[in-house]
Amino acid sequence: MDREQEAMQLLGFFGVIKESTKLIFTWRKIFSQITLALILPFYFTILAHTKISNFLMAKIQLDQRALDHAIAGTPRYEMLSNLVISDIIELRLSTAAYFILVLIFSLLSTSTVVYTIACVYTSRPITFGRAMSIVPKVWKRLVVTFFLGFLAIFVYLISIAVTTLICFLLFQPLHSPVIRVTLGFVLLILSLFGLVYISVIWHLAGVISVLEDIYGVQAMFKSKNLIKGKLGISIAISLLLAIGSTAIHIVFRIFMASGYGSGFLRFGVAALCFLFLLKLTLLGLVAQTVIYFVCKSHHDENINKSALLLEEYVPLQADDVSLEQVDV
Repeated sequence: MDREQEAMQLLGFFGVIKESTKLIFTWRKIFSQITLALILPFYFTILAHTKISNFLMAKIQLDQRALDHAIAGTPRYEMLSNLVISDIIELRLSTAAYFILVLIFSLLSTSTVVYTIACVYTSRPITFGRAMSIVPKVWKRLVVTFFLGFLAIFVYLISIAVTTLICFLLFQPLHSPVIRVTLGFVLLILSLFGLVYISVIWHLAGVISVLEDIYGVQAMFKSKNLIKGKLGISIAISLLLAIGSTAIHIVFRIFMASGYGSGFLRFGVAALCFLFLLKLTLLGLVAQTVIYFVCKSHHDENINKSALLLEEYVPLQADDVSLEQVDV
């Protein structure tokens, strides 16, 4: 694959998908290692947390019902009360451990994928060990950007809830259900668009935090400015990944949760769904990094790749050396 700065500017929706797919297949060894070592444990953590949370919630409800029928002040009541408290503590500890593990695997997978593609685009030899070695140098910047993204989405969801409540009170006197449904649908579309927009900026800010010496608010504002001109492509790719992930979860629930089909069929479908989910997640991480280089090229921002060629990692600067030709 020959990819110069002028060629990167011309990449559209299908171009980014094709470029990301080529990168994954051409460098399949290292991306397979990243998937097995980082993305697979990420989803195992989610699956384990779901099972553990469901078990503990059921246990808390069972013990709580028993406590409600016990006589206050009796030894049985005290035992059940302590048991419920213990169950709640276990649930909170497991949830805290879950968030910590998800954050760790998210940071690891993001930083290794981003750095791997940056090295590919600079013709620097890259191995899984070298990609992992970048994590201690960038994790602090990436953590700050990740938490800021979480905060931005949380504040946005709160504002959407308040806006929805206000609109509901304002639309309540309207007697036409068609008008209420139409206004509600418009509000829903605008809310979803805003959520996707924040997510796109957040993901690109994560790439910036790995490759440039900025993070947090600076990375978010840099991402907001960098995405201009390529916003439609970025949103389209984000929606494609979201739709694909939703479709996989729906198929999984139909065959597993609903018990549809034979046991062998359900196992096969579950394995395929899990495999497709891993591939889709990897594609998303690669695509958001490719979009970074596309946006840099679109704005004619040069990238200091001599920093990546150093044995000791140095964050990229925005205005030193232009994109080189890369042979993959």
